[in-house]
Amino acid sequence: MAGYIEVLKHPVVRRLSAIQFLSYFGTWFSQVAIFAMIVGYGADALTIALTAAMSMLPSVVLAPVIGIVVDRVDFKKLMMSLLFVEITMTLGFILIDSLSYVWILMLLIFIRSAAASILFSAEMTLFPKILQGKMLQRTNEIHSVIWSLCYASGMAIGGIATHYMGYDMAFIFDALLYGLALLLLFGLKVDLEKEEHTESNWKMFRDGFVYLKSNPKIMHLILLHASIGLTSFDALVTLLADLKYKEIIAVALAIGWLNATRAIALLFGSIFFSKIVSQDNLHYFFVAQGAAIIAWSQLQANFYISLIAIFIVGLFTTTLWAYTYLMIQENTDRAYMGRIISYNDMFFMISNVLTAMFIGYAAKWGISLEKITLTLAIGFLLTAIYYLWIRRVHLV
Repeated sequence: MAGYIEVLKHPVVRRLSAIQFLSYFGTWFSQVAIFAMIVGYGADALTIALTAAMSMLPSVVLAPVIGIVVDRVDFKKLMMSLLFVEITMTLGFILIDSLSYVWILMLLIFIRSAAASILFSAEMTLFPKILQGKMLQRTNEIHSVIWSLCYASGMAIGGIATHYMGYDMAFIFDALLYGLALLLLFGLKVDLEKEEHTESNWKMFRDGFVYLKSNPKIMHLILLHASIGLTSFDALVTLLADLKYKEIIAVALAIGWLNATRAIALLFGSIFFSKIVSQDNLHYFFVAQGAAIIAWSQLQANFYISLIAIFIVGLFTTTLWAYTYLMIQENTDRAYMGRIISYNDMFFMISNVLTAMFIGYAAKWGISLEKITLTLAIGFLLTAIYYLWIRRVHLV
């Protein structure tokens, strides 16, 4: 814990962490409202899956552009513009009052998520430029812990607030949090040597791909990190709440408590395992993640027991995410950091989108939620084997 406190003494990390907390909390707070709203309007499994996928799609289709923007534009000016976009799009959610406007909702989600994707890439590109070694690893872990805390508290409080106050108040509260994050950003001072990129956008785009192609080790690490996208459970949790638990608890509350329980585990998992995980034992964490998801698949029928099961599932996810991200950062040249980070996010989000779409289509085809969950678990067991191969061939 002392190591994390030391990292937070860094003024840039401390202020950006506060901004992250506000924006992430607001995002997950309104996420419950979004899914509860479309379920209330009568959305089917495929619509739910498409809505979940829309929040991930920008990182997939805009990755090359995101990388160039992050490498070219001043960090603080970029962050301010992005937070303003997030405020505007979030307030736009209030306009949705029936399922006939779901396409507008998806467009608003896409634009807000595009801004969030650029913001995330900008932060993760900045950190390796001002931090190294353990400081960088712990900063990644702090980022994951903040995400987990916001996921837990945002989902739980968002579920309660949505149930008792309605969708619109959740969206207004979310926009206010983004506004507070924007105010904090005004006081941020980043002492960073400006990198001049004299190449054209096309040349930067091409050079980024050439660099990635000439470094297969980085490409394999990106694919390894992308496997964490198999834990994109938003559509699965929503379907469980709607199909299995709504006779026991309100859908919004079920979504909130399931996600909050998992997120609390993400927090504790990071604290427990950050000093243990290494390149020598990373494959065991992939196996443990797969085994935990298998257990969850067998315990989903009972809401209260499933809370315990999903807690166990969450224990390993943050550690896998943070450590695989660190491996990419440490193996990437600084000049290409923004582009590689955005390509990494692209592959990660492709994994998330494919997972969400698989869940939606599989449910539509009549495959049980238990079997869908088992399939995701098998993916982690195969990833453990893939990592062992990467270590042997590329001497990771």
